[in-house]
Amino acid sequence: MDKVKIKKIIEREIEKTVENIHDYKELTKPEAPDVAIGRVSRMDAINNRSVLEAALRKAEERLKGLYYVKENINEATFGKCAGCGQEIPIQRIFIRPESRYCVRCAQ
Repeated sequence: MDKVKIKKIIEREIEKTVENIHDYKELTKPEAPDVAIGRVSRMDAINNRSVLEAALRKAEERLKGLYYVKENINEATFGKCAGCGQEIPIQRIFIRPESRYCVRCAQ
């Protein structure tokens, strides 16, 4: 397993995720009640904000996972499924480096 390549992927994913979190936080700021956008538009803004807040929570959770993997990449259990103990396919690690489960156990 090429841990140097995986570390680079993790670092890049952390950077992207931090940027996404920053963007989500900016987009989820509340609308001032005195802004004249109309009732329907205000309802759309509220709906959009709840979708963005869910994306923000998911990004924050992903960031925690990425930091965890970054700190534990040199452990003997790295790359092994936390559920069944089998090796996680390297392609999955490259795509979702924060995943600690194989595809079967993740379902």
